[in-house]
Amino acid sequence: MTEYDIQREMSKIEAPVILFENVSKEYQKGVAAIENINISIYKGEFVFIVGSSGSGKSTLIRLLMKEILPSKGKVFVAGREIGRLRRRQVSKYRRSIGVVFQDFRLLKDRNVFENVAFAQRVVEAPIREIKRQVPKMLSLVGLTDKYKAYPGELSGGQQQRVALARALVNNPVILLADEPTGNLDPKNSWEIMTLLEEINKRGTTVVVVTHNQEIVDRMQKRVITLKNGRVISDEEKGRYKYAKN
Repeated sequence: MTEYDIQREMSKIEAPVILFENVSKEYQKGVAAIENINISIYKGEFVFIVGSSGSGKSTLIRLLMKEILPSKGKVFVAGREIGRLRRRQVSKYRRSIGVVFQDFRLLKDRNVFENVAFAQRVVEAPIREIKRQVPKMLSLVGLTDKYKAYPGELSGGQQQRVALARALVNNPVILLADEPTGNLDPKNSWEIMTLLEEINKRGTTVVVVTHNQEIVDRMQKRVITLKNGRVISDEEKGRYKYAKN
């Protein structure tokens, strides 16, 4: 067992950074998108959530973002039940979580520097902090020389790197990546996953929702598999072997 593995095991002595406790969500009366979900994710873990369309993956992400509330059960993030957050607290909560989407969601009329800086301006970070943090994040994702470029001048892989830098600039404890390689070719997909792994090694808890079987199988991370709204498998070093059924 490596020192990194030991640190991960020790982190599990602490409370989960993400906890779904007997969570169900019904969008239509009697039809559950997820049912009786119990998931614990600890600080520093790298977790894949997989499953076919309609298995409940998107519902989990929407619950974590507090876009929806559970019909039953509780969702905790960093020890806090997010269902109890007041409306004025929700935006602040969302800013504390890094999120990366399949479609990048960059501001087309702003350059790379300003796209990343936007996340800091929203939390009213001082200008000196923005000038320090943004170049640091662009260096991390390998885009130091692209800070003046606009999204339309970048490849898909580069745009996803900008999205990653933006998600990380406020030092979130958790990074949620919803199909981060869905619009990328294999080469760029692996570059993004390598970046996510490096970010995880720096201490950020990474949760990736994906359909990419090759990536899941090769990376050998923890894999939570959903089917028909239920957890059917949770393996420490898993594969994408159940999700197709």
